[in-house]
Amino acid sequence: MTSTVPALGTRTAEGSALQAVLLDMDGTLVDTEGFWWDVEVEIFAGLGHTLDDSWRHVVVGGPMTRSAGFLIEATGADITFAELSVLLNDGFEDRIGRALPLMPGAARLLSELSAHEIPTALVSASHRRIIDRVLASLGAHHFALSIAGDEVERTKPHPDPYLIAAAGLGADPARCAVVEDTATGVAAAEAAGCHVVAVPSIAPIAPGVRRTIVTSLEEVDLPFLHGLMSNGR
Repeated sequence: MTSTVPALGTRTAEGSALQAVLLDMDGTLVDTEGFWWDVEVEIFAGLGHTLDDSWRHVVVGGPMTRSAGFLIEATGADITFAELSVLLNDGFEDRIGRALPLMPGAARLLSELSAHEIPTALVSASHRRIIDRVLASLGAHHFALSIAGDEVERTKPHPDPYLIAAAGLGADPARCAVVEDTATGVAAAEAAGCHVVAVPSIAPIAPGVRRTIVTSLEEVDLPFLHGLMSNGR
């Protein structure tokens, strides 16, 4: 699925207080956060470096510019960011080509949003080539648009991807529910002014204003998302 990145705007949608749902991908809808780390470990082993497991929380859930840059600097590996980026995407694409496990509740939530015609966007820090592969499995018809990390000037934790997604759906960010699994994604969504449902995948996420923590997507349904708006959580 290819999307055209719209300009930021303030147009709001008519109807329900819940105007749109914006969903992260890795670790939120698909159980792939561990895939990225496995690929990184494999690539750097081939370069003669062993990654420290304590680095995992630094690189997982963030944009590739951050994770790749950190690992190059931390290991001193003789590889450029451009070279590493290609290897990371190739390795990840190979893994999801073999298996792409969905997070519990993901398929049901997407079907429910589609059945009720709730404007929905996929907002990821992953590159377009990866998003399109995942969309083929998730069902591109569930999403009105998708935003990739290599299509925006500033990706998560900046608010830009969520502001662009809301504008593309004609929604007020304050009337959007965002579902995220990492602190980086939560920071981006909150900076955009959205209500956030956090489903922590790698590291715990503390509760906060306009932030609700759940243990699984199985706890999230349309009445729950409407409640975020009416309760002002």
